[in-house]
Amino acid sequence: MMQKNDQIRLIIEDMGVGGEGIGHYNGMTFFVKDAVIGDEILAKITKVKKNYGYARLEEILAPSEYRTNPRCELHRKCGGCQIQAMDYQAQLAFKENKVRGNLIRLGGFAADFIDTVMEPIVGMDEPYRYRNKAQFPIGLDRDGNLVAGFYAARTHSIIPVSDCVLGVAENREVLDRVLAYMRQNKVRAYDETTGKGLVRHVLIRYGFTTKEIMVCLVLNGDELPMEQKLIQSLCELEGMKSISMNINTSMTNVILGDETRCIWGEAYITDYIHLRDCSNEAFARTDMAIAYRISPQSFYQVNPIQTEKLYSLALSYAGLDGTQTVWDLYCGIGTISLFLAQKAKKVYGVEIVPQAIADARNNAKLNGITNAEFFVGKAEEVLPEFYAAPDADDSMKSPDVIVVDPPRKGCDEACLNTMLKMKPERIVYVSCDSATLARDLRILVDGGYELKRVRPVDQFGHTVHTETVVLLSQTK
Repeated sequence: MMQKNDQIRLIIEDMGVGGEGIGHYNGMTFFVKDAVIGDEILAKITKVKKNYGYARLEEILAPSEYRTNPRCELHRKCGGCQIQAMDYQAQLAFKENKVRGNLIRLGGFAADFIDTVMEPIVGMDEPYRYRNKAQFPIGLDRDGNLVAGFYAARTHSIIPVSDCVLGVAENREVLDRVLAYMRQNKVRAYDETTGKGLVRHVLIRYGFTTKEIMVCLVLNGDELPMEQKLIQSLCELEGMKSISMNINTSMTNVILGDETRCIWGEAYITDYIHLRDCSNEAFARTDMAIAYRISPQSFYQVNPIQTEKLYSLALSYAGLDGTQTVWDLYCGIGTISLFLAQKAKKVYGVEIVPQAIADARNNAKLNGITNAEFFVGKAEEVLPEFYAAPDADDSMKSPDVIVVDPPRKGCDEACLNTMLKMKPERIVYVSCDSATLARDLRILVDGGYELKRVRPVDQFGHTVHTETVVLLSQTK
């Protein structure tokens, strides 16, 4: 009988949802972090359950043909990049197969059918330096030195990272200046165990088109000592547009508090998302672009280049010609809504976060868009209310298209049921979790819709996550 600390030889045949390599030994499935599909490894068992177990990679006996040298030497320690040791083309194949497998296994769709509607995954031209946002916790190392970095996987131990290769190069300059200011002015880092100390996180946002930089310090207090010295240092960086402090005095893992105070410049940065031509694999940019004002709290996709491809696909799937009414559920700051409004008669956006709706309305004004209207609330509550309201406009009750872009948990059942009652001609589903996507698609297909197109988009290179755009049409 196998037990903890036993050594076993495994051939990695697949990968799990967290990027763990999966192999089998004596009929049991083992999950091994840092192993890549195709690796033959020696592993030490760390935990044994009834039908599966976990093991630690001890030695790579024969490396996979897909194994590559990661650009970041900290990839195994840091929790951010689960599959950086895998060749990028192999990453794309893995993600495409994961979406396909979930639709078949969890959605109950026939494999032959899925193969007819799935389109090739949209990969990145350059899978590094793609993140426009980074949140660095600030703390002390074992020797008491001030550090910034990322949390190690499943812990709150900070791995010092001065230059994450997924983020923009400007992050390093910002961090160096913030840490230098803290050392010179004896500003203490926050300590989670005691609740003492001041600086908790440094949030950095970057406009890929405008080159504007935002820095927000998350503080365990409402005052930053010698703040002008920090402002002076940060303002030496080209592109600096916004410096703010966010107040979070709660003993919580939530990064941002409720209050943000701008201490220099504007309270936002501006960036643009360009429409792309989806008629070929080049995804060439068009002249159409939407400007967005982004605050520290704004939800904004972290990979702007792939976001342009993702939203352009969603708009293409919607099939708009200027005569349609569209509901955009889980609309955030209006990123998809404002694209849709360029091609629709009327767009209604719904989002639960009041600040996001305020941003959406401001973004509509910024772009001179007058045919988009936004509502605060849960999609599963707002949509049924409008559908049941006797005085609601018929076009709101019977839209031509519904677009949904829910969080990882997917759509609420009440929201799905109301969508089925509204009977739009088309539903475009943008998903960040193919498991909940598969569940929701089964409900929509059983409710009278036909699955027409499925296309994954790699938003998060070197991680296990992927986005998927789906088109459903009413069954004729």
